[in-house]
Amino acid sequence: MVESWSFLDTVESNFRPLVVIELAKGTKQETIEWFTKRIVDKKANGGAQLLIKPLVTENGVENIYLVGASHLRLLLGAEAVGLVKECTDNSMRAFTYSSRKTFKHFADDNHNFLTMAECQYIIKHELENLRAKNEKMIPGYPQAKLYPGKSIVRRLLTSGVLVQIFPLHDREELKKLSHSWYGRVKVGYQPLDDIRCYFGETIALYFGFLEYFTFALIPMAVIGIPYYMFAWEDYDKYVMFATFNLLWSTVILEVWKRICAILTYRWGTLLMKRQFEEPRPGFHGVLGINPVTGREEPVYSSIKRQLRIYLVSLPFVCLCLYFSLYVMMIYFDLEQWALDYHQENESNFSSLMLYVPSIIYAIVIEIMNRIYLYAAEFLTSWENHRLESSYQNHLVLKVLVFNFLNCFASLFYIAFVLVDMKLLRQSLATLLITSQILNQFAESLLPYWLQKRYNRRMKKRMCSKKTDMDLSLAEQVNMEKEMGTYLGTFDDYLELFLQFGYVSLFSCVYPLAAVFAVLNNITEIYSDALKMCRVYKRPFAEPTANIGVWQLAFETMSVISVVTNCILIGMSPEVNALFPDSKMDLVLTVALVEHLLLAIKFIMAFVIPDQPKDIQMKLARLEFESLEALKQQVRAFQMQL
Repeated sequence: MVESWSFLDTVESNFRPLVVIELAKGTKQETIEWFTKRIVDKKANGGAQLLIKPLVTENGVENIYLVGASHLRLLLGAEAVGLVKECTDNSMRAFTYSSRKTFKHFADDNHNFLTMAECQYIIKHELENLRAKNEKMIPGYPQAKLYPGKSIVRRLLTSGVLVQIFPLHDREELKKLSHSWYGRVKVGYQPLDDIRCYFGETIALYFGFLEYFTFALIPMAVIGIPYYMFAWEDYDKYVMFATFNLLWSTVILEVWKRICAILTYRWGTLLMKRQFEEPRPGFHGVLGINPVTGREEPVYSSIKRQLRIYLVSLPFVCLCLYFSLYVMMIYFDLEQWALDYHQENESNFSSLMLYVPSIIYAIVIEIMNRIYLYAAEFLTSWENHRLESSYQNHLVLKVLVFNFLNCFASLFYIAFVLVDMKLLRQSLATLLITSQILNQFAESLLPYWLQKRYNRRMKKRMCSKKTDMDLSLAEQVNMEKEMGTYLGTFDDYLELFLQFGYVSLFSCVYPLAAVFAVLNNITEIYSDALKMCRVYKRPFAEPTANIGVWQLAFETMSVISVVTNCILIGMSPEVNALFPDSKMDLVLTVALVEHLLLAIKFIMAFVIPDQPKDIQMKLARLEFESLEALKQQVRAFQMQL
């Protein structure tokens, strides 16, 4: 492969723009020339060996550049990033240029062998791996320091010279995907393979999980409707529903692991080797030597980081949790006021007033969650984590702890302190429905309206200049660069996590929770699809083999639901009637049942394999073949000696 880079040409007549680079206005010419030269330089000279052209508009050349690559360059890049493709024998293998003929659908003139999302991912990888050689600073910006091995793109971003890098939409492919995805209301599965080809595995896997979770909620919804209508106060059926809830929450998560393995094997990401993580863009410190790579990079004391975490971040999180509990107590005061008002007046208006405190509290919860998220992001960035994975883990932990307490503390208090099941049903229903409406408005409807309004103004401006309604490349780039940036699936998974909590923790008290969750998720599929295709810039594809830390978060919630439902069962009148003389016996019995159910849960998790048998066999076969190939290489090397 090393020899292949030498004959790779950086000039291609059929230039296909894939990625857009926007530099700040007034960027110095020497900076532009240096940066573009590094992009087109050969790999041997420390360049990316890509193609780049300035965007020419009616106003002349702006500080916007289009980046592409030759077909050969993309194939070599696919090998460098470790893309896995399907072979002619239907097996999945890491792509290598030397064995390219063995891969299905490959041909020298077939430029669609790699999807556009894969091509853009390769270009992003190459741009991010542009590293300083002997430069001490960015030319023209002496304050932007460089050192050998420092990522040039990350330094340009942090210094404000580089505004943004984003992949271009393919208007024709996007139109086809939009039509098959959300263009018409239909009963059926989402085109996950098409979503993966266009947006990448991370986003496709989210929509796959959203679809699976929606289908998994249907049994709970089907059982919940008749239970709600005919057995509201029947605690015998209440116990049965809670027991079914426990088994359901375990089975759906274990089955998802199998479905996830099937999808990611078919997409090739299950076999991708994990790459060595580079320092995240925001990481800073004193210049030192990485003991693993031997390269110069910023070094930051882990002791300082731990001090920041335990002396600043932890107290701040605890303070926020205390404030959340304080707001919760205000909510209960409002509930008592509404109840007293209703008892004094007993009118239709007073009946409606009973729901006002819960609605206000639900709105306050959403506002607090969003404000806290910004604070958590700032704190986690200030902690100065070296790796992106470490940053994400600490951020997720902060956000989940606060959101769990903020959203569920009032329900736990009502259930286990006030022991008011009627108020618990009312609060759960109001919190669930209000949060779903607010999320749909804030995440999809409002951004879509704002973007549509901007697009309308842009089209009017274009029509005044020309009669041709088809967007030119310059107009497309200018429209897309003003679109919002999709910040990832964090908020989407968080919404599903909280929804899973509402359903699994207390749905036996309010069985319609699953019904409202199904209805919300059906609209969520369409609104999120619309958001991805029409509201935000196209995100870069990110290969992934699973849903990451969210799998653990959902499993933790299911364990908590076992404890919650066991206590609710123990509080039922029928169960209490079995222990009229000794409450201690009741407590011990409930604890025993809870431990037995947890044991059954963990046994089921162990018995149900994470991967189907055929995929296990294919992975084992690939591992055997790789070991055999390694042995042959060792033998060949020994014979040469």
